[in-house]
Amino acid sequence: MAESFHPAYICVGGIIIDDIVYPNGRTAMGVLGGAVTHAAAGMVIWGQRPGMVANAGRDLPEDVRLRLNRDFDLQGLQWLDLPQARAWQLFEWDGRRTEVFRVDEVDPFLHGPDVDALPDAYRAARGAYLLCNGTLAPWREALPQATLLWEPNQHFMTRENAAAFRAALPLVDIVSPNLLEAQTLYGEPDPAALVRAMLDDGAPVAVLRMGERGSIAGRRGDPDLLRVPAVPVEAIVDQTGAGNTYCGAFLVGWCETRDLAQASCWGAVAASFALESTGVADPPPNYVALRDTRYRELMNRLAVAR
Repeated sequence: MAESFHPAYICVGGIIIDDIVYPNGRTAMGVLGGAVTHAAAGMVIWGQRPGMVANAGRDLPEDVRLRLNRDFDLQGLQWLDLPQARAWQLFEWDGRRTEVFRVDEVDPFLHGPDVDALPDAYRAARGAYLLCNGTLAPWREALPQATLLWEPNQHFMTRENAAAFRAALPLVDIVSPNLLEAQTLYGEPDPAALVRAMLDDGAPVAVLRMGERGSIAGRRGDPDLLRVPAVPVEAIVDQTGAGNTYCGAFLVGWCETRDLAQASCWGAVAASFALESTGVADPPPNYVALRDTRYRELMNRLAVAR
């Protein structure tokens, strides 16, 4: 893309190459991954060409480069003189995932670029997805007009970092951990209580992702929480990155509509396409009609539930 392109949405993080081992022993090797890439794919599903502010290694495979160029604006891609981060993703039958990195230097990929890597063309973005620890003030300053969705790095979500997590919440517009991460940090098992805790601690909008159990979202000042089921799919091919895909789509939905139900349904629909793909969501060419059908059916389910 020409350098004059100014994407409406951007994603910040690191690119990972995944070697996936499923519970039944099936494997998928050399798969494009990384939360930032999955989140950006969620934006693509809802009609965007997001910009990526991400770290990549010197030996990033050529097929991966082609895929990145196809779907994303890469003005913010940072090439590191390091081996590309690669990791085993080991799944258990209950959905638990163990990540084991296969290279020695992983910190630059786990924590992503710093704010100095942000291209000028990205500074007027409407929305930004951030996968990072609690260091959010520089991003808030660099993107004053953007709606910031923070997906906390899973390594950050520990009881020891509870105070830092709470301190960061007022700096963002949306926070979205998954259920296990939030339970670990707060020591609270109940999903609804976790959403309310994040809102009470300063999050304007909190979205708790719960895999096959769907999601729960809330807005500060509103006593009611919104529960959205997962979109059923005929066969789950790969669950890697479905939650990240949800986040990217939710951010676009929220910025475009300011409606919690619509944004949550955009996220759930995008996640369903991720479940049907190996690695980063890659719907078929005629997916828009299917996307819109899934969205309408999910919104109708919400209307009936209410």
